Amino acid sequence: MMHLPAQYRLRRAAALLRAGKVITHPTEAVWGLACVPWSQSAVARILQLKQRDPAKGLVLVADHVSRFQGVLPLLPDEVQESLMASWPGPNTWVVPDAGWAPEWIRGSHQSVAIRVSSHPLTVALCQAANTCLVSTSANPAGMEPARSQVEAQRYFRSAVDYYLPGRTGGLAQPTGIRDALTGQVFRGS
Repeated sequence: MMHLPAQYRLRRAAALLRAGKVITHPTEAVWGLACVPWSQSAVARILQLKQRDPAKGLVLVADHVSRFQGVLPLLPDEVQESLMASWPGPNTWVVPDAGWAPEWIRGSHQSVAIRVSSHPLTVALCQAANTCLVSTSANPAGMEPARSQVEAQRYFRSAVDYYLPGRTGGLAQPTGIRDALTGQVFRGS
C-alpha cells in the first residue's frame, strides 16, 4: 500500500495526464515519457521532445487487457489467447488496427503496439488516469534511455510537466516488441 505522499504524487500525475500534459515515470526497464493517447497535442509534444519521426508510431501501455478491447477482438482466438498468456508482463505486441487508435499513435502503420504492464507504478498510473497511456523511452532519438529520474531530468529539464518518482522494474533491456500475427521480432527483450 502506498503512503500518502506517494498517493498524492500519483493523483497529481494522473490529473496532469487527463489535462493533456506530458510526464515521465519509471517503467519495466527504463524511464518513460507518457501522455494520454487521445490528446494529439500531448503526443506531438512527446514526439518533439524525443525528436522522433511520427511515422514510427508509439506504444500504448495499460493496466488491464480491457483497455484494448478496440483491437483485440480483431485477432484470431488463438492469437488472443497467446497475448493474454503473456500479460501482464514485459511483452509488447503489434496488432492490426482498423481505426481504434488515432493516426498520431499508429504513425504510418495500420497497426498499433500494445502492452499490459506488470510494473506496479505504471499499472497504478493507468488506473488513476483511467486510460491506457503512450509509453516511450525518456530520451531524445539516438541517446540512451534514461534509467533514473536524474537522467530523465538531464534530458528534458522543465520541458516535461511532471516527474513521477519511483523505481524501474529492474529489467536490463526495454520490453520486446513482436508482431502478434507473424511473431516477427521488432525489438528483442
